[in-house]
Amino acid sequence: MVVLLFRLLILISILMILYSGMKYLRNPHRKLKAAKEANEFYFLDDANNSKKNLYFVYKGCLFIGEKYLGATEDSFKVIDIHVSVKEPLELEGFTRDDIYFLENEILNHYPYAKIEWKHPINQLLITKLH
Repeated sequence: MVVLLFRLLILISILMILYSGMKYLRNPHRKLKAAKEANEFYFLDDANNSKKNLYFVYKGCLFIGEKYLGATEDSFKVIDIHVSVKEPLELEGFTRDDIYFLENEILNHYPYAKIEWKHPINQLLITKLH
């Protein structure tokens, strides 16, 4: 009887380990971190929840977008996204073309959104007229 109970406990522990491993591998924040380390583009967003921020990584830099809901012609949609960077020093080497690429990717997901880049990203977009 004790042996049977011990085998059952071992089986339950193996199943829990497998479940935890699968949950870890499917974790989107782990994928975000892996994309950051690999200098790849990765877009993480819960499109059905306008209260959750969107996260994306590009060239090893983590961006955070705050979504704001508003009225369009026929329904309520995300109309404002304020994008900031987690670590400003990671922006080294970014160009305007990189920012335009990111804007295009955001607009693919939120076509009605107006994107506002926070400091220091907005400094790259400001052009000086001489």
